[in-house]
Amino acid sequence: MAGSQRLKRMADTVQKELSEMIRQELKDPRLGGFVTISSVKVSPDLGYADVYVTVMGRELTDDQNEESHKETLDVLNKAAGFLRQELSRRIKTRVTPRLRFHYDKTNAHGNYMFGLIEEAVKDLPKRNDEE
Repeated sequence: MAGSQRLKRMADTVQKELSEMIRQELKDPRLGGFVTISSVKVSPDLGYADVYVTVMGRELTDDQNEESHKETLDVLNKAAGFLRQELSRRIKTRVTPRLRFHYDKTNAHGNYMFGLIEEAVKDLPKRNDEE
């Protein structure tokens, strides 16, 4: 159990520091919208950190949205070496994990499901206690 606590602390630290670095250090205009790190999973050997991100702040069609996410991930993955180097300066550990960025579809899927539910219940009669 001590190992899993250590991994969780490392993941939390990486998430906090990366969020700050992406906001302050990366000035690439292709990072459209607001990049949010939703979670970080660190491998047991601390060799890799899978960073799951979402991008908010853009109202685009589905095709444009997917292309925008792909571009954002490309920018982040190309900046991974720089971010890892900065991360190693900030967290002072013997091993700094290599960063791999992934798009987190959880939020988009939740919004899609919410839309389906809204569509399904819109024609139902209102209950008395809601009036």
